[in-house]
Amino acid sequence: MPSLTIAASVEPENQLPDQLDALAAGLTSAPVLLRCSALPEEALPKVPGNHRYLQADLSTGEGLNKLVEATQTDFLLLLLPRETVSPYSYGPGGAVERMIKVAHDSGAGVVYSDFREQAGDKITERPLIDYQEGSIRDNFDFGGLVLLSRRALQAAVTTPGAISNQGPKWGGFYDLRLRLSAVSRILRIPEPLYVRAQADPRDSGQRQFDYVDPSCREYQIEMEEIATNHLKRIGAYLEPSFDPLPDSEDGFPVHASIVIPVRNRATTIADAVQSAISQRAGFGFNVIVVDNHSTDGTTELLRDLAARNPNLIHMVPESTGLGIGGCWNHAIYSPQCGRIALQLDSDDIYNDSRTLEKIASKFEEGAYAMVIGSYTITDFQMQEIPPGLIDHREWTRENGRNNALRINGLGAPRAFYVPVLRKIGFPNSSYGEDYAVSLRISRDYEIGRIYDSLYCARRWDGKSDARLDVQTQNRFDLYKDRLRTIEIAARQRRNGR
Repeated sequence: MPSLTIAASVEPENQLPDQLDALAAGLTSAPVLLRCSALPEEALPKVPGNHRYLQADLSTGEGLNKLVEATQTDFLLLLLPRETVSPYSYGPGGAVERMIKVAHDSGAGVVYSDFREQAGDKITERPLIDYQEGSIRDNFDFGGLVLLSRRALQAAVTTPGAISNQGPKWGGFYDLRLRLSAVSRILRIPEPLYVRAQADPRDSGQRQFDYVDPSCREYQIEMEEIATNHLKRIGAYLEPSFDPLPDSEDGFPVHASIVIPVRNRATTIADAVQSAISQRAGFGFNVIVVDNHSTDGTTELLRDLAARNPNLIHMVPESTGLGIGGCWNHAIYSPQCGRIALQLDSDDIYNDSRTLEKIASKFEEGAYAMVIGSYTITDFQMQEIPPGLIDHREWTRENGRNNALRINGLGAPRAFYVPVLRKIGFPNSSYGEDYAVSLRISRDYEIGRIYDSLYCARRWDGKSDARLDVQTQNRFDLYKDRLRTIEIAARQRRNGR
């Protein structure tokens, strides 16, 4: 049987002795290594068996190096910080032995598994998603237990630019797993091997803005640096040099078009359209609403609005199989589309009547293939609610397109130089289609930013990303990771890797 080290954080609130007993069941020869916070000696839990304390914190470079150096066994099992787990037992060793066998048989350097999640008396299935090269976001969910092979650990910490003791303050494990992904396979076992206490009870709509919280700015800067160094190691980093915009031979009927894809938004579409047609600008523009076969009265509302507003174009595609991206394609490839195409969601509104003009002016300041503004989260009555302004100030001209591979979105409202957009097109999906296009544009062209709020994103019960179930969240995360995988491969090819 391969030898094992179990590492767990000593924290006042967790039941560490009970967890370690359960993890080591059937593996009595396994040494137990505890990495400790600065708790006084008398506060340390009494853990039976062969163990020792190590003053180390996995989130720091120094702690990480200490832990790797102290691991002399074939495998290291990490009970991740602030996690409480109860492993299932079936046969000798139970869940932990299953992870070791899979790692041994597959040769994977990292193994993690699905689990069941407990909130109060309720236990639910909590499947995870497979790790891929594009899973470089720092919030990838491994659950509560991760098994690492010593062979892979040694290869990871000796990769170019070894982890410094003065290195990460918060991102030690993030840095380690990116390094591990470059030298070994990361494998998910699609079986629930343990029960985990619920770690974050917030809705998906609340969690999605964590990475733009201004109070976490120093943390995010460190995470960006770690991700950027990873991209350099794997040959996917892009220098801040940009292609010139192509000359356009297309004729455009107007300078700008506001594009609104919609399906079944009878309660919000009139507000969105009114916001768009009320824009004031010193150039010609129109509003293109692509009605994706609505059945709730949206179509009738739009017909009435179009009859009274000559610059409102109401389109109903022949195809019934379009996602939001497909609706965008229907608009941008139409002869009615302008040279610049601006995004407006069917349940949101612009801040004022000068938003279109502000965005168009930004295009005149540089060779931008895309301009992205900032927005404010409000309730349905237009009252600001947390987190308020989403301005993505983490974006820099020097490194924005590299950091874009780490974060989940680039912001809104988005506007595109249509001659470039027509060469790329949108994927026919209803989630992540904007992220896909933004990544593709950023590979070659510069993106301009406006940090003033231009847009009100209204949160309401019908909002598509307000409360996602686990299966939908997994599907969305898997898709965006796949987009990153494709983009990383393209950037490696561009760099001759």
